[in-house]
Amino acid sequence: MCGNIWKIPVKVGQSVSAGDTLVVVEAMKMELSVIAPAAGTVTAIRCVPGKPVNAGDPLIVLAEDATCTVAG
Repeated sequence: MCGNIWKIPVKVGQSVSAGDTLVVVEAMKMELSVIAPAAGTVTAIRCVPGKPVNAGDPLIVLAEDATCTVAG
């Protein structure tokens, strides 16, 4: 779906949790949140508020946090 970047509530270097909003896109008069799929750190922002984007365009680069789960 095509839309315009409405707002970017994160900054480069910011830590985010899974489910945090990374970008809000306005499309068809609706605001759609792009959420973090996992905990990590924002390493790059590849979009600009007010500019159009298409489905599949890279918006945010997120480096996932390394976690270790020990079962026992």
